[in-house]
Amino acid sequence: MDFSWTREQVEMRERIARAARESLGRHLADLDQREEFDALGWKTIAGLGIHGLFIPKSYGGSGVDFLTTVCALEGLGSGCEDNGLIFAVNAHMWACEAPLLYFGSEEQKNKYLPGLASGAMIGAHAATEREAGSDVAAIKTTASRDAHLYVLNGNKLFVTNGPIADVIVVFAKLDPSKPALTGFLVEKGTPGLRVKRTMSKMGLRTAMMGELDLENCRVPATNRLGDEGSGMAVFNAGMELERAFILSSAVGTMERLVERCTQFAKSRRQFGRSIGSFQMVSNKIVEMKLRLDTSRALLYRVAWLKQQGRSAFMEAAETKLHLSESWVQTCLDALQIHGGHGYLTESGLERQLRDALASRIFSGTSEMQRVIIGEMMGL
Repeated sequence: MDFSWTREQVEMRERIARAARESLGRHLADLDQREEFDALGWKTIAGLGIHGLFIPKSYGGSGVDFLTTVCALEGLGSGCEDNGLIFAVNAHMWACEAPLLYFGSEEQKNKYLPGLASGAMIGAHAATEREAGSDVAAIKTTASRDAHLYVLNGNKLFVTNGPIADVIVVFAKLDPSKPALTGFLVEKGTPGLRVKRTMSKMGLRTAMMGELDLENCRVPATNRLGDEGSGMAVFNAGMELERAFILSSAVGTMERLVERCTQFAKSRRQFGRSIGSFQMVSNKIVEMKLRLDTSRALLYRVAWLKQQGRSAFMEAAETKLHLSESWVQTCLDALQIHGGHGYLTESGLERQLRDALASRIFSGTSEMQRVIIGEMMGL
């Protein structure tokens, strides 16, 4: 496995990080307080080609491989402090674009992928319900065939991008008595689809999350994603990629925090010396660096595996678990190193911590990742 970057990849990462520093997150504190989506920031990221990185050129994307994709996303996280906006982009890519790319018909891909890849359209993914979170087979949303239509009825929670999405991947059951799922592509404005509410959150507040109602929502049969009853395969394949790559940008974020804490520890003086010269402080920064490097190694490994066309279900779970826990601990250490100033809202570090905490929950909780890894080990 060769994870060394080419000159072109390094230049791309630096270009994205630089553009993100210059153009994104300027009004982040206000946006976070108001829980407002940065539509202009979305367009800026789209202009960098992020949304369509792994989408083939024939569907309007860049057609780059997974390692190049995570390289670009790492650069985005390094330069952009708006974790909510980054999360919205990643949910759009891995939870909507990826299932459509790998399971959609040619008609569906030609219809939706160019707009999604360019960022002109926003994608979402609706699986979670009140009694179906980790246990996705417990979904109660139903779909019944009516000639050339399917009629969907149900309720979906925690739908990232839901309130602003143009197309949503929705999972439902044709037979409520069986665990088999079927996927559908539901467009904004479809009669019977309603955003019941926008959900207020502790962190990632600039990513819109909603509760959706589907009441006699009539979806064309041409918008079924995959075969009837194949929804679990669609869900699992998409979830593998999501777990593997949705925290790619967090690696760049951790790198930025390591750099910030290192500079602060060198410049901040107490008792006549820099606080970095105190072993209790320097050890924290060393641990932050170790978490950063191990996170990179796991991320690049799973990207390499998927690039080879290999299954990486356990490796994706390991990556998701390690990156989320590492991000949270790195934020805690950064706040502690900055002391009282780090606790102030103006430092931005408390917001980074609030954002990071969500990563231990979305795309499968840390507990579920441990269950998956244990089962894959035969335990």
